[in-house]
Amino acid sequence: MTPNGAAIRTIREARGMSLQRLARLIGRSPGFVSRIETEGRGASPETLRRIAAALGTTIHAITREKHCDQDAPGPRT
Repeated sequence: MTPNGAAIRTIREARGMSLQRLARLIGRSPGFVSRIETEGRGASPETLRRIAAALGTTIHAITREKHCDQDAPGPRT
């Protein structure tokens, strides 16, 4: 999974959450979270799950992967 740093930052800011607060909630340093948000580093699936939970969103909302159902063709008529 590839983190979408811009989405993480946008959701975090929309929730009124500081970088320091998110870092505390996921057990990482603010610098670590900052590097994820600026896409200077990746994140493990576990870290992404923790970020999503802390932000109250889905993992799909903070990663660059598409949902499985987005890849499937629609019904044929």
